[in-house]
Amino acid sequence: MTTPPPTPPLGRTLCAMITPFTPSGALDLDGAQHLATHLVANGCDGLVLSGTTGESPTTTDAEKSALVAAVKEAVGDRAKVVTGIGTPDTRHTTELAREAEKAGADGLLVVSPYYSRPPQDAIEAHFRQIADACELPLMLYDIPARTGTRIEPETILRLADHPRIVAVKDCSQDFLGAQKVLARTDLAYYAGCDEHNLALYAVGGTGYVSTVANVIPTHLRAALDAFDAGDTARAARLQQQATPLIEAIMSAGLPGTVTVKALLDELALPAGPVRGPLQPAGRGTTDELLSLHEALISM
Repeated sequence: MTTPPPTPPLGRTLCAMITPFTPSGALDLDGAQHLATHLVANGCDGLVLSGTTGESPTTTDAEKSALVAAVKEAVGDRAKVVTGIGTPDTRHTTELAREAEKAGADGLLVVSPYYSRPPQDAIEAHFRQIADACELPLMLYDIPARTGTRIEPETILRLADHPRIVAVKDCSQDFLGAQKVLARTDLAYYAGCDEHNLALYAVGGTGYVSTVANVIPTHLRAALDAFDAGDTARAARLQQQATPLIEAIMSAGLPGTVTVKALLDELALPAGPVRGPLQPAGRGTTDELLSLHEALISM
């Protein structure tokens, strides 16, 4: 008899939610609640706020806390609310961890400190200090293409002994490294690149933290559900069907925030403008995204 997997600490099908803004560029809390409710109703059991997709570099500390409180009010216990608090400053990140806890977050997404490019022992100390600062579980965010610094697998293995470091969002593009950590720890591993959603899940990953789930939450969840049901052929087919849209959103030269907001606006869901230095997608890009989305949902 197969033992069921443990319940994921922060959910299984998480959306890296965009941060809606009003036409003037202000934080749109009503829009955030509307979008969060929509995403949870359509298959997301977790929402990650103020990450890369959520434009965290251009939102204030107060906006981040307000966003957590509003989204938690909207979704209640129906989904985990995880918020990004990563900065290049350990002291500031620690302060944000405490503020997120006060605002009602269920967990923290903590990116490796960027720009200063600290060595691995300093990165480890940074994460441990943040984990000691509050009672919330931490998801490490490994995205060296943006931070300039990898959280090396050996560092993750050491950090796994901390009781509040429970998960990893993996955007390392190192599939072998991820499997090495999976084989030696109980950390919950989440695909942070949508093209890896099913592949990482198939080797023991927990699920995904998906930018593309902003626009196709039901489809992405269906792939994992099919895999769990033993229909691996259907799971693969669903992942493959989503590939053109995943590529257009994530790998066509524009940040995922820009492309997702363009498509959400076309779908009449809350999004609004991006904040500078990002610029909105052009009409041609938006039309292509909408065409790919329509083709996928009609399958």
